[in-house]
Amino acid sequence: MRQGSGFLTVRQRRLAWLGFLLAAVQAPVAAKFATDDSWLFSLCVALMVATVIIADDASRRRPVNARSSD
Repeated sequence: MRQGSGFLTVRQRRLAWLGFLLAAVQAPVAAKFATDDSWLFSLCVALMVATVIIADDASRRRPVNARSSD
């Protein structure tokens, strides 16, 4: 059974991982040095990028002939 392709290209997937890692590392650093709660924005961005990566991964693992409602 062949695997389906995701909606991200390989380059976009690598950039998404890079963006996730940068935002995930930046959040605790900003929390340590910032006096306000602006570090929560980095955390939210990291979570959104992680959601996109997980959705792309699920799309890649779905067989080619599977319907989207399965």
